[in-house]
Amino acid sequence: MSLAEQFEEIVESLPDDWTDMALDLRLADENQFRDAAVLLAQINAQPYSKADWHFRINVANKFGKAAAAPAVLGTLRLLDGERIDGELVLRDFREGRAEIRQFWGRPESVRQEFRRSRRL
Repeated sequence: MSLAEQFEEIVESLPDDWTDMALDLRLADENQFRDAAVLLAQINAQPYSKADWHFRINVANKFGKAAAAPAVLGTLRLLDGERIDGELVLRDFREGRAEIRQFWGRPESVRQEFRRSRRL
């Protein structure tokens, strides 16, 4: 199974209100580490040193300080295109968090639109 398919399967297994997750990536061939690192730099993947797993990837759903899910999917497709095989494992995820924004001086319509778009 390709890395992109593994990622899509992981995302589909999560609840609808997931906010962020941490994935570990293990490459099938360690000789491809540098090639993978160049592509994974786009999503700020963190390499492990002296570990069984090669990279940690933090993913955000709608907000947060992590790579956006569509960007991660696109990068994994690039890895698949370069025939870099590996295994993705979900290590942790969070759900049910809400984005906080300051609304001082904003009209009520902006607040209502924010609540509607975030389903709060």
